[in-house]
Amino acid sequence: MAKILVIDDEKSIRNTLREILEYEKFKVEDAADGPAAVALTDKDTYDVILCDIKMPGMDGMEVLDNLLSKTDTPVIMISGHGNIDTAVEAIKKGAFDYIAKPLDLNRLLITIRNAMDKSSLITETRTLKRKVSKTYDMVGDSKAMADIREMIGRVAPSGARVLITGENGTGKELVARWLHEKSDRAKSPFVEVNCAAIPSELIESKLFGHEKGSFTSAIKQRKGDFELAHGGTLFLDEIGDMSLSAQAKVLRALQENKIMRVGGEKDIIVDARIIVATNKNLREEIEKGNFREDLYHRISVILIHVPPLRERQEDIPLLAEHFVKDICEGQGKPESYFTEDAFKELKNMPWTGNVRELRNVVERLIILCEQEITGDDVRKYAQPLGQ
Repeated sequence: MAKILVIDDEKSIRNTLREILEYEKFKVEDAADGPAAVALTDKDTYDVILCDIKMPGMDGMEVLDNLLSKTDTPVIMISGHGNIDTAVEAIKKGAFDYIAKPLDLNRLLITIRNAMDKSSLITETRTLKRKVSKTYDMVGDSKAMADIREMIGRVAPSGARVLITGENGTGKELVARWLHEKSDRAKSPFVEVNCAAIPSELIESKLFGHEKGSFTSAIKQRKGDFELAHGGTLFLDEIGDMSLSAQAKVLRALQENKIMRVGGEKDIIVDARIIVATNKNLREEIEKGNFREDLYHRISVILIHVPPLRERQEDIPLLAEHFVKDICEGQGKPESYFTEDAFKELKNMPWTGNVRELRNVVERLIILCEQEITGDDVRKYAQPLGQ
């Protein structure tokens, strides 16, 4: 249900607009003056705002300036004392439209619908721009993060194969993407394969592709990820979960820089930089017979270990603020902020899910709390309800 804020110093006007808009299935909130309206918009978001121009104290034009400085919500100005000059000034400042009192009901509703359409387009455009221009930031001032950044700076241009280790949720994929973006392959594809998420009987087809008719569901030829990553980077995440048969074929691909599709008869030359990651101890997996030692030596030219979040607690405030900005921007909400007590509580948490868990907690706090997030909020909502 769309939410509309009505700002007018006349109670009769507010009540009339509320009655009309609620009948049209809108959710309505109102404010009797500018400061009250500004306070409401600091705490909540609206789909459309109706604002009177002539109000005591803070007039509608001042309210408009304040709103446009912090939100993209369409603002429709209304007034019974205005003229053409006033309307032109409001539109120049950025108001969506201007409607004179007494209000024409049909025009008001049409204007509101048009404003909501514009708001939807703005949100969609912002989301698409964020997806297209998405950058992968390595956030943190700890020594561990400084060492990783330095290592990436040295290794990225070399093209050497890299093995990234660390617990789940520490940011191994982020390191892989930075290695790609800082390399001379940055303009070529970055292809990610989660080896743990693909059934063992399908992993070979996924990596090397297949010919039409090579198995029951192979209704057409398909290129594998090695081919798709040609000229770029192939990131094999959770390689410790790859089957031994697939490991043998990956080893051959790394040794000879060529592959053969499932059901194929000819070799295909490939040129992809290989970066792999795992949360397992591959040395232990080798001893258990679960991982090939010769493959281990092929993929571990460079070793990068990403420490768990509990070992770099000083990065938690920076990460939390980074996630707040990203999440609030994505949701079109006013930016939340943490108190020092909240940061202290966050640092005291065990973070078994590492950075991924921290992002989830920050999003939960943004949704459930006021704009200011306190230590009490963290204690109340950081853990799943009922625990």
